[in-house]
Amino acid sequence: MSISITSLVREFIYNGVNLVDPGAAFSPAEVRDMYTAQYPELTTAVIEGPEYSGDVAHYKFVRAAGTKGAYA
Repeated sequence: MSISITSLVREFIYNGVNLVDPGAAFSPAEVRDMYTAQYPELTTAVIEGPEYSGDVAHYKFVRAAGTKGAYA
């Protein structure tokens, strides 16, 4: 039996869209912050995961629930 080393691939998903991983040097929070220029609602998003599937780590950006100006 031999041991093989494989690299872990990260996948970032927001609103059903796969976002490109800019590299392992970036933490998931830094990746989220990088995409806020394109998706401003990510500034308050929560990071879920990782969930592992083989050699892929899936991270999901989920918008924070709530409404602006809700009545008490």
